[in-house]
Amino acid sequence: MGNMRKKATGDRAKKGHKLAIRKYVPFYIMFLPVLIYYVVFRYVPLIFAFIISVEKYKPAKGILHSKFIGLEYYRQFISSPFFLRLIRNTLGINFLQLTIGFVAPIILALLLNEVGRTRYKKAVQTVTYLPNFISSVVVVGMVVTFLSPSTGLVNNILAAFGMERVNFLTEPGCFWIIYTLMTIWQMAGYSAIIYLASLTGISSDMYEAARIDGAGRWKQLWYVTLPGISSTIILMFLMKIGGILDVGYETIVLMYNPSTYSTADVIGTYVYRRGILNGEYSFSSAVGFFQSVIGLLLVVFANKVAKKYSEASLW
Repeated sequence: MGNMRKKATGDRAKKGHKLAIRKYVPFYIMFLPVLIYYVVFRYVPLIFAFIISVEKYKPAKGILHSKFIGLEYYRQFISSPFFLRLIRNTLGINFLQLTIGFVAPIILALLLNEVGRTRYKKAVQTVTYLPNFISSVVVVGMVVTFLSPSTGLVNNILAAFGMERVNFLTEPGCFWIIYTLMTIWQMAGYSAIIYLASLTGISSDMYEAARIDGAGRWKQLWYVTLPGISSTIILMFLMKIGGILDVGYETIVLMYNPSTYSTADVIGTYVYRRGILNGEYSFSSAVGFFQSVIGLLLVVFANKVAKKYSEASLW
């Protein structure tokens, strides 16, 4: 009798799983292109990158016939005199991205949410969103033009106040803040859309209850709005943590020069020079794989912390 009950329970569970799978089939189909993208363009290249990183890869011999040398290139990178500089610059730029750059779109979204007139709100949102569609080459060209020591707007303003002109793009100490401000201008409007979408999910009844309790605009923001989007903020922060060793090297390559290598050279630009320009494919693959593994470990750690102290997590 007990076995029959267990069998019946098992059959019902299997039937329930089948019904659940059928129910979510449209969502699985929608997710399929994303899965294919990550397998083809992320997972498979990462496997090949690891294989190349433990070989003395020669294109003429191919991946399967190149000489296996183990972790030699990983040791070379860690013992390189540039290692600490690359880590410092990468973490320094990303620290500014995780503080100033991460907070900027949240503030922008909160300010837009307070705008009462829909026409003005849409106009500001459009103006702040458009820079995301501008090519990095164009953006860097604009930065170079604005900061030109001879004709740049910034230096013209400094000269008008009797101050000396400064060639900002050759000053190592200015590079991090220039890159951060440029990134904020280009990406803040786009990132703010995610927070604006999250703000629409906050019930108006909560604001009404807060007003009845005597809460002003500031207290409504602090006790209703921010808690309402806290899960979105945490998830976005976790995703940022995963790319803490990944800086947009394409933009930096367009901006930096030998005089700013001390603060502008990051892991991505180092991989570009050693791998693409010098043809050291195995060494650059080792550095890139090292970067990916550290990023994965940081995401796992940050996700555990987020799960322990809040309800929001990636998994």
